[in-house]
Amino acid sequence: MSAVSDRLPTFPWDKLEPYKKTAASHPDGIVDLSVGTPVDPVPELIQKALIDAADSPGYPTVWGTPALRDAITAWVERRLGARGVTHKHVLPIVGSKELVAWLPTQLGLGPGDRVAYPRLAYPTYEVGARLAGADYEVYDAETFAATAAGTDLDPTNLKLLWLNSPSNPTGKVLGKEQLTRIVAWAREHGILLFSDECYLELGWEADPVSVLHPDVNGGSYEGIVSVHSLSKRSNLAGYRAAFLAGDPAVLGPLLEIRKHGGMMTPKPTQAAVVAALGDDAHVREQRERYAARRTALRAALLGHGFRIEHSEASLYLWATRDESCWDTVAHLAGLGILVAPGDFYGTAGEKFVRVALTATDERVRAAVERL
Repeated sequence: MSAVSDRLPTFPWDKLEPYKKTAASHPDGIVDLSVGTPVDPVPELIQKALIDAADSPGYPTVWGTPALRDAITAWVERRLGARGVTHKHVLPIVGSKELVAWLPTQLGLGPGDRVAYPRLAYPTYEVGARLAGADYEVYDAETFAATAAGTDLDPTNLKLLWLNSPSNPTGKVLGKEQLTRIVAWAREHGILLFSDECYLELGWEADPVSVLHPDVNGGSYEGIVSVHSLSKRSNLAGYRAAFLAGDPAVLGPLLEIRKHGGMMTPKPTQAAVVAALGDDAHVREQRERYAARRTALRAALLGHGFRIEHSEASLYLWATRDESCWDTVAHLAGLGILVAPGDFYGTAGEKFVRVALTATDERVRAAVERL
């Protein structure tokens, strides 16, 4: 077990426990804005689809039902503007975090191979590289996208390049021209590009674009794969519902590997995804909930002396008081509000906190009143 623990960083959320206890001692209870886990109900049409498929005694397939693949391909074309997407261009996964953590291993990466991800990023990109024994490094996404020269990123032995737009934690969105330059650079150097687009449906002051859009990739999916999740758009974090779309030359071997590993999305979940991807109304309703919470929290934070940077999309506000993130965490915990320290996502976040919009309307109102 020690060998395993040596390969992994300390689980960051454990560091928040003392502050969680402080916040929980508030007379009116804790307002937990630290984790981006949905709190609103699963839409009824999705629950019904899950229930109707509950009698599923046999093993599901890793590739999913034809109905699931039809739903994914239709959504990718309708929502992302992709063209010519077939069943070979898509692959269901058991939640996006599983994919991020195990992708380098499934790609066969190891010592000497390099994985790169944004300098402010979801910690699981690093974990995935560590689990595979690969080397890992960070890059400045904005600088890289602006220059397209890879000036801060050496392509030597770089086998996997992660994009994340909209970003977790910052909410930063890379524009169409920036994405186009990055895709071209990755192809020029023969580097596989995976684009984590799990927050794409949640643009507020920007309209996020997928790498699958023909204006970005020139009408070819060669060397690019996008990652999508239903956790946030449809409140399905508990269903573990996500999928990949992109280059069949990448997804085909991944499908075979995942068959051997038994990485199967449960059949009732597959049915629920079909229902979710076929309905846009519930997504609009959920967006309206988050938009109202975002407006209220943003105004309260600004009034309390915070500065908000980026945050034009996603489920978070990237906020700072120009002090240590842990001082800010302690200050807010004293008000009964728990947030995530920015250094969870890289040293560049050491003076920021991530404030999630995933709390009930009542709890958001409580946070606003306390601020």
